[in-house]
Amino acid sequence: MHFSECFKSSAHCLPSPDGRHIATLYPSVINVRAVRGLDVVHVVKLPQDFSGPILSFQWSPSSRLLLVAGPDQIRVASALEDDGFHATIRNPVAPGTKPIYVGFGATDTEVCIISPFGLKFAVFDLASSKAVEIANPKSLRPSPASNGFSFRPGTRHLALLTRAGGKDMISLHDFPTRELHRSWAPDTIDAQGLVWSPDGRWLVVWESPAHGHKLMFYTADGYLFKTWQGPASPLLEDRDYALGPGVKAAQSSADARYLAVGDSSRRISMFTMASASEVMWLQHPNNLVPKDTIQVWQERIGLSQTGPSIHTFLRTTQVVSPPPRPQDNSNSDSAVTGCASIIFDPLSPLLATRLEEHPSTVWIWDAQAAELRAVLLFHGNIASLSWHPTVRETLLIRCEGDQYSGIVFVWDPLSEGPRSVDFAQRFPGAKAVGKWRAIWLGLDASDPPSLFLSDTHNYVLASLAEPDQDELPWGYRGSSSNVHDGDDGGARREESPLELVPAAEEDDGSELEDTFVYKR
Repeated sequence: MHFSECFKSSAHCLPSPDGRHIATLYPSVINVRAVRGLDVVHVVKLPQDFSGPILSFQWSPSSRLLLVAGPDQIRVASALEDDGFHATIRNPVAPGTKPIYVGFGATDTEVCIISPFGLKFAVFDLASSKAVEIANPKSLRPSPASNGFSFRPGTRHLALLTRAGGKDMISLHDFPTRELHRSWAPDTIDAQGLVWSPDGRWLVVWESPAHGHKLMFYTADGYLFKTWQGPASPLLEDRDYALGPGVKAAQSSADARYLAVGDSSRRISMFTMASASEVMWLQHPNNLVPKDTIQVWQERIGLSQTGPSIHTFLRTTQVVSPPPRPQDNSNSDSAVTGCASIIFDPLSPLLATRLEEHPSTVWIWDAQAAELRAVLLFHGNIASLSWHPTVRETLLIRCEGDQYSGIVFVWDPLSEGPRSVDFAQRFPGAKAVGKWRAIWLGLDASDPPSLFLSDTHNYVLASLAEPDQDELPWGYRGSSSNVHDGDDGGARREESPLELVPAAEEDDGSELEDTFVYKR
């Protein structure tokens, strides 16, 4: 394990999708740091009239552009100095309101904005200086807003879910004009969302869980191919599934081979995308029986005399039950059951699941064999799960609770249980403050798996390279996991973002003048 030095961060700090740069948003500038060498390679100056609060800060899919959105202005600029692209969208929604969603569309130069109260879905083409507005998008809250639209892989057609007059509608819009290609009314009462399959063959639409099981497969031109209305042969314990909530989660594998669907039961229904048919299911057992083919790891937390708590894992050899969620009569969510999340590994048949009634347990399955491969039992509730984008069968786990502050876990089938990575010891005061998160660096598969962790004040990189491995993503060894507190490897590099602005850019910022401005 090797750590980089500690760098100044902010509440908005993100690595690029390709893992090569890290962007940090400050009040007036954005610093872009290269992972290779860890030097600042570009400083983007924000307009003087740009004000918060920040609604969105993100990289474009190709890692070329950066987007920062405020209530009345959206700024898009190139992440590297030699590109020179910049654009501004002003007053994208009605005065006195703020958009519930702002993000890149199918390309780097396409920005999607959803107005509050379901007024309009706007697509801004930054390359042609044109905008298209579509009325009545079915997205009233920020959290599920992205469920209401999806871009088809390859052709980049936009599928949008709208609602008017108490009726759901689905519309398809051409690329790049976003002109209406076709629209139809699905057989739904209150559609929950839609998504294109990774190969663009199917458009999958699912009904709200409150209205039972219904999943519909549409062809690319909008014709209904098949409707699924619940498991074909429910188990005895799930015989009343039709009386409970319907589809809660739907996730496709990256190779478009499988679709996993979870509901309020302990079963995950698996579909083959070739025929859009349910072919098998994954049943979460009530009792875990360790076998040669099933690893069951239990967390042990020990206290050290001079340092932080120690997180280790023991492989159990006896039958155990996953710990249930603590009973809380004051919490209305305490009775929620079934699937909480489904995440496919993009490079292997593995998928990880989590159940509402066992929030501290991670289940890892082999989708191809429909068999349980590993179960990871933690003391704290699982906050997030993510597979590495370029290294197969490598899972990142983050837990909730003070005892997990700044600590993440990495699991792979060949390891002796999840390995803990303690970032907090690299921060000033040996603790992570504020809201923190950990993200994989999406580097090439030839590089060792690397992590990015940031709180609201600092960020640190970590490489899972072997102790004797010299080549690291940032080009030097940095500090290793066996250094003691006080070594310079964990020192924090102090810097002021304003001091990093080259002298040639400190005049009037004319190099970032708008190429066009949208005005209401």
